[in-house]
Amino acid sequence: MPRIVCVAGARPNYMKIKPVMDALEHRGAEVVLVHTGQHYDPAMNDVFFADLGIRPPDRFLGVGSGSHAEQTGRVMTAFEPLLDEVRPDIVVVVGDINSTLACALVTAKAGPLLAHVEAGLRSRDWGMPEEVNRVATDRVSDYLLAPSPDAVENLRAEGYREDQIHLVGNVMIDTLLTNLERARASDILDEYALTKGEFGLVTLHRPANVDDPEVLAGLLKALGEIAGRCPLLLPVHPRAAQRLAEIGVPGGIRLVPPAGYLDFIALQDAARVVLTDSGGVQEETTALGVPCVTLRDNTERPITVEQGTNALAGRDPARIVATVNRVLDAPPAPRRPELWDGRASDRIADVLLAGGTANTRPRPTDQPRPGDPSLPI
Repeated sequence: MPRIVCVAGARPNYMKIKPVMDALEHRGAEVVLVHTGQHYDPAMNDVFFADLGIRPPDRFLGVGSGSHAEQTGRVMTAFEPLLDEVRPDIVVVVGDINSTLACALVTAKAGPLLAHVEAGLRSRDWGMPEEVNRVATDRVSDYLLAPSPDAVENLRAEGYREDQIHLVGNVMIDTLLTNLERARASDILDEYALTKGEFGLVTLHRPANVDDPEVLAGLLKALGEIAGRCPLLLPVHPRAAQRLAEIGVPGGIRLVPPAGYLDFIALQDAARVVLTDSGGVQEETTALGVPCVTLRDNTERPITVEQGTNALAGRDPARIVATVNRVLDAPPAPRRPELWDGRASDRIADVLLAGGTANTRPRPTDQPRPGDPSLPI
C-alpha cells in the first residue's frame, strides 16, 4: 500500500482532510499527517481537534504568521526536508491557503504524485490571494479532485486532461454529516438562551471585510439594522476582535467567543439566517438547508447559489439589508447538490489508490499521445 502525506495548515483544512485520511487508512494506506502551523491557536485548535476526533499530527512545522511571501517560503523550507525523509508516494493538499500552494510546489519538484482536494473552484477575483493559490495548485497537481460540476467545467475550460479530473463531491459535507447528530446534542443554545429559528448567526474574518475600518463600519451598520428585526449572534474571529472593539458594535448584535466545531454546527443548524464571508459556511448552510447571505461580491462556490440556499449580497449596506429582508420574508427551499452525500472521501480514496504511481502515470504537463487510453487525443 502507498505512503500518503496529508497536509493541513488551518482548522478548515482539517474538516477537509480528516475524512480523506479515514478513508485511506480504512483501505490500508499508510497516512502521515502534517500540520504546517500556518494558523494555530491552541485554545481554538485543541477543542476543534477533540470535536472531530483528530489524532495529533505526525509532524508540526510551526511556520506561524507573516506576509504571503514569508509564510509560503517558510512552509516550503520546512516541508522540503520532510518530503525527502518520508519519501511518500502521494501528497494530498486541500483548499486554497498559502500552505496548500507551498506544499504543492515542493511536491511537484520532489516528484511524488500530488492530489488537490477542492480543485477547480474559481471566484474570478484575482485580488483574492486564495484564487492565486488554488489556480497555481491545480496547475501542478496530478489529481484534480473536484467538489462540484462547476469546478469540473472550470478545469476543462482551462485545458486539463480528462484523466486528471475527478468529480468526487464535497469532503466538508462528509465531516458535517458524520458529526451532525453529535452537534445537535450540543447545549450551546441553552448556554446562550437561544431558541431555534429565532436568531441570526454572523461570521466575519476575510481581510477585505475586517481590515478596512470603513468597510467594516458599513457592514456593522447593515447588521445593526438587520438586528432590529432578527437578533444576531457573532462569534468573534481573532482577526476581527480588535477592529470590532475599535469601531463599536450596534445594539442587537451579541458578541461571543469563537465556537468549537460541534457548537458552531449546532448554531448554524438552529439559525433563522446565516450571514458570512466564509466559503465553508456557504457549503455547510446549503447542506443543512439554512438560508445564507454571503457578504462578498463573488464566491468560488457558485453551486451554493445555483443549487443551495445561499444568496450573494456584496458589501454595500443597503443591498445587504435588502437581501436579508428578502430571505427572511421568503426563505429559499432546502436543496443539496448531487454527491454532497457524505461519501466524497471514499471516492477520493478509490481514485488515489487505483491511479498508479509517479513512474506509470502521466504527469501534469504530459501531452496526449495517440493510442494511449489514459490521455485523450
